[in-house]
Amino acid sequence: MNESYDIVVIGAGSAGSILGDRLSEDGTKSVLVLEAGRSDYAWDLLIQMPAALPFPAGKSLYDWKYESDPEPYMNGRRIKHARGKVLGGSSSINGMIYQRGNPKDYERWGADEGMGTWGFAHCLPYFKRLENALGTDKDDKYRGHDGPIKLEKGPATNPLFKAFFNAAVEAGHYRTPDVNGFRQEGFGPFDKHVYKGRRMSASRAYLHPAMKRKNLTVKTRAFVQHIDIDGEKARGLGLTYKRNGKEHYVKAGEVILSGGAINTPQLLQLSGVGDPKHLRSVGVQPKVNLPGVGENLQDHLEVYIQHACPLPVSEQPNLKKTKMPWIGLQWLLGRKGPAATNHFEGGGFARSNEDADYPNLMYHFLPVAVRYDGRKAPVEHGFQVHIGPMYSDARGSLKIQSNDPKAHPSMVYNYLSTEQDRREWVEAVRVTREIMSQPAMKPYNGGEISPGSSVQTEQEILDWVAEDAETALHPSCTAKMGPASDPMAVVDPKTMKVHGLDNLRVVDASAMPYVTNGNIHAPVLMLAEKAADIIQGKKPLEPEHLEYYQHGVHPADAGTVKG
Repeated sequence: MNESYDIVVIGAGSAGSILGDRLSEDGTKSVLVLEAGRSDYAWDLLIQMPAALPFPAGKSLYDWKYESDPEPYMNGRRIKHARGKVLGGSSSINGMIYQRGNPKDYERWGADEGMGTWGFAHCLPYFKRLENALGTDKDDKYRGHDGPIKLEKGPATNPLFKAFFNAAVEAGHYRTPDVNGFRQEGFGPFDKHVYKGRRMSASRAYLHPAMKRKNLTVKTRAFVQHIDIDGEKARGLGLTYKRNGKEHYVKAGEVILSGGAINTPQLLQLSGVGDPKHLRSVGVQPKVNLPGVGENLQDHLEVYIQHACPLPVSEQPNLKKTKMPWIGLQWLLGRKGPAATNHFEGGGFARSNEDADYPNLMYHFLPVAVRYDGRKAPVEHGFQVHIGPMYSDARGSLKIQSNDPKAHPSMVYNYLSTEQDRREWVEAVRVTREIMSQPAMKPYNGGEISPGSSVQTEQEILDWVAEDAETALHPSCTAKMGPASDPMAVVDPKTMKVHGLDNLRVVDASAMPYVTNGNIHAPVLMLAEKAADIIQGKKPLEPEHLEYYQHGVHPADAGTVKG
């Protein structure tokens, strides 16, 4: 069966949902969005109920179920990487934490050759365009108030949050009112993409409202096999996908890859775009020599530092199976109760050493002691922080292992492979312990469960991290933006086109040159909003040159408060 569209978007995740909406807005072009996974049905509690977030991971109905190769610096462990295989992509199964990253992340982007239009001033208006930050003042010039993504703040009212924030201040850190505002560095409530007790995924915010348009077609369970590149410049493109056991061929004016940092480089390599020597070795005919495809792989690794709590204030009892029917009923009847939040309602950003220009540690505080896979700690009450370095210089790579589109690629992240990474991991654990030892935490601190008092020396800490750490699920940078003069760049930052190809673009986390210092969902949304204007040839939003907090430039204790 043959089809024809002006634009085909591959992947209906965070970026693809935005592109499906924005590129079909004016009605002048036919747009097809292909998603390999199923629909994000309104009745699907594992997607729609915020507190159900641990359950989709590892289930083939929702998750691609990727895993790394044996990691050479982590005792040969294979690290599982959950990636959303459903409409909305990972925004339908993630932790719903909204973090822009630090302004200096984007200054770093913009400082690279050819990347001048990706500095913070150029990115800020696109963050604001996508946001409806419900927990902020309407006059706040740093935040957006009318965008499709509705964000609730905190509320972080559990007494454990207040104690944690106060302990951070006692340890010399800052109490910030908004980590996405003027000052990221500090501790306080987080934004979450939850609205009225329900997950606010990218598909819910962008794609579903756009589906009524006649020029937009969205197909789920449509697995793209490869892209047919016609001629060196790909002036004509086609692609093959399978759906309901049948093979379909689509002729496209242009194709946009939005499959994410794993699927996108995989599909590029399957289509002959990458390192020619590697492609030939797995039975793929090279079409375009771009050795950077699949390289520069970056991610965040994290550990859970867990504590018992002697006071009955944590959410631990809500993990009991006997309580779950009542909790579920509360959510079904009124979108209220413990199931109506992601529980990652607060945390913070800190520098682990004085050489760090801006925060290199991120904290997610959770008023319950439980692993992401749902395994709870053996205590009546507990809490934990998720902690890890944010801009490690470790780099990995991703390579297809055969020409079979269904075969998962080989991935090695090289966690803990560099001196900087290992040093910052030791610092991360020690900074965390310093916060937890402050007077504000004393009434609630019943002792460290994990890693425990036996882990003290640098080597003991690194051994524990190697054995216990998990991915924070932020794979990125595998088809990075950069000029054609950079031999490892894949995407033109001014057009989002793959170098050497006229009508093939990449818009997702793989195009990021460096991972940002926080959860990457918000940066991907921003990147897609900005890319939509680029693709349509629209005048970009005017840069906003707002001042932001910089360590060493602004008073270190300005506005420090407890509360």
